[in-house]
Formats: sequence, structure tokens, C-alpha cells
Amino acid sequence: MMMQPGFFDVEDRLARLSGLGDQLEAFSRTVDFEVFRPDLEKALAYADGSKGGRPPFDPVLMFKILVIQTLNNLSDERTEYLINDRLSFMRFLGLGLSDRVPDAKTVWLFRERLTQAGAVDGLFNRFDATLRNAGYLPMSGQILDATLVAAPRQRNTNAEKADLREGRISQDWQDKPSKLSHKDRHARWTLKFTKAKRQEDGTIPATDLAIPFFGYKSHVSIDRKFRLIRKWKTTDAAASDGARLREGLLDKTNTASIVWADTAYRSKANEDFMEKQGFVSKVHRKKPHLKPMPRHIQKSNAGKSVIRSRVEHVFADQKSQTGLFIRTVGITRATMRIGLANIVYNMRRLLFLERINAHA
Repeated sequence: MMMQPGFFDVEDRLARLSGLGDQLEAFSRTVDFEVFRPDLEKALAYADGSKGGRPPFDPVLMFKILVIQTLNNLSDERTEYLINDRLSFMRFLGLGLSDRVPDAKTVWLFRERLTQAGAVDGLFNRFDATLRNAGYLPMSGQILDATLVAAPRQRNTNAEKADLREGRISQDWQDKPSKLSHKDRHARWTLKFTKAKRQEDGTIPATDLAIPFFGYKSHVSIDRKFRLIRKWKTTDAAASDGARLREGLLDKTNTASIVWADTAYRSKANEDFMEKQGFVSKVHRKKPHLKPMPRHIQKSNAGKSVIRSRVEHVFADQKSQTGLFIRTVGITRATMRIGLANIVYNMRRLLFLERINAHA
């Protein structure tokens, strides 16, 4: 016969979790989640409860559930199960063993309401203001880059693909609304170039491999000093990296005007734009067509790479630690997913920076 856990049993287990380094407990100590309440309540526009019915869950509690989801790459159903199962999740949410836990549908509805309200920008900016108030100002210039984010591949006919390219909705989809709701009309195919693997004889092919990829693209600008994401944008996977530079990706509040980026951002339009806006370009120069790279440019690019490569750690963290992937349909929901991933990355980065400062 299994014994019911007593109060002290639960406390002992939580103490052990703390000793093992509970990341969520560190989040609770470091991040003031109450700062998000005004933006959440504005986006959700909760009623005052005078009409009766079951009161909604606290919006900050629900937002913390989205943080848990993002940290652990969980579906709504898995999130519901693990909140009921894990003491660390309950402690983070401030729930007791007998408290009501939001079900998967409630989590979906909460996220959907935030998505349709376009709330993720405000939530990101709210936390960025918190970072600035804590002394983490954008400093030492900024680094721009983009990464591909996978989405479930679509099985479409050639005619349906042609309609998508032309911005039309297939007649078959229009006749079947349930089918249309599962079709992602915003994600796109592109080619992902990666270094070819070493051959059996030990040689490495000179050409890169081009791998078909379906999904979206996350564009970010991080500050060089603290490596926090300061600006971001979501597009389909086929969108040009360079064009995003002129679409609000540059942070004008950085204490230094220097911009680092790879050759995808090198164009006359971008160079003219940055000069006009008062930025100093450290964007990699491209190799001349059918000519060897001049030695001085090669050396200059190598020096820029030492700094520019720091942005790769941001994407590596998001994909290895939180498994960044798009489960939903459409760019509006993909933007919400990537926006949450950027907020959570900045939270995790804040924890790291605070630990460094504590031991300085």
C-alpha cells in the first residue's frame, strides 16, 4: 500500500531539488514575473467576473506555464501532465498538491489569445526594459544573424504548391475548412547549406551540401557586451537575411554604433542605409567573382569573425537547450513561438550574467 506524502516529505524533496540546482527556482529568484502582468492583462482583456462563471487562471501563472513549455519544448498535453507530475513545476507556479492545474485546452487558449493580440512584442520589450533597469544596457555594438527554424513539412500537390507561390488558396482547401486549418501557407522551402562530411579516404569535398529545408527564419540582433537579444523578427525560411537589416533589426540605443554581420548582409543598399543612420559597418566582405580573395580582406574578415561568431552561441543555446521548433500553423503563431524563445533565452542569459557578477 502506497503512503500519501506528508507536508515534510514534500518539503524534503523540494530541498533536494534545490540542492541539485533547480533552474526554475533560479528563475523565480532572478526574474520578477509580475512585471509582465500589465501587458498580459491588456492583451487578454479579462472581464471583472461580474457575469459569473469559473474565474480564469491568473495570467502571470499562465505566462509562467508558457515559460516552462518553451524551456522544455513541450506540447500542451505534455505540459499538463508534467505540471501535475513534477514538484519543481508546481513550486515554480506556486501550486500546491491539491490546487487546480490548467488543462491542455486552457494552455492552448491562453497562448492563442496572446498570439492573436500580438502581445509577444510587448512582453519582449517589457523584459528588455527590466534588463536595462538592472544595468544590462546594449553596449559595445551589435551583431546580426539569422537561423532556420523547422516546421512540420507539408504534403502538397504540384498544383497546391503553385497556388501557394502565387498567394492563392487551393479550391480543394476552400471546400474543406478543416483541411485548410492544418495547411501552413506561410512557411517556405529553402536550401540549407552545410559543410560536406569528410570522405572515407579522409578528404573533404570543396563544395557545400545543399539540404532542402521547410519552415521559418529567426532574425536577431544581439549586443556585443552581454549577448542579449535586443531586436528580432520572424519571416518564412526563404526570406533574404540582408533585407531585414533595413526593417527595424538595428538597435539605435546601443552605446556603440558598430554593426557586425556575415556576407548575407553586405549590399550597397545596406551600406548606404547604415551610413545614413550613423552606423559603422563591420559586415564581412564578399569574395570577388571568379577571383581569389585579396589577402587584406581575408585578414579583415577573419578579425570580424572572432566577434561575429558570438551570435552563433545564441542560436545553439535555443536549439540545443530548448529545442526550438515550430509545432503550429502560420507565421502569426510562429512569431509567438520564436518570440517566447527569445524572451526565455534572455531570461537564461540573465541568470548566467547574475551568477558571473555574484562571483566577481
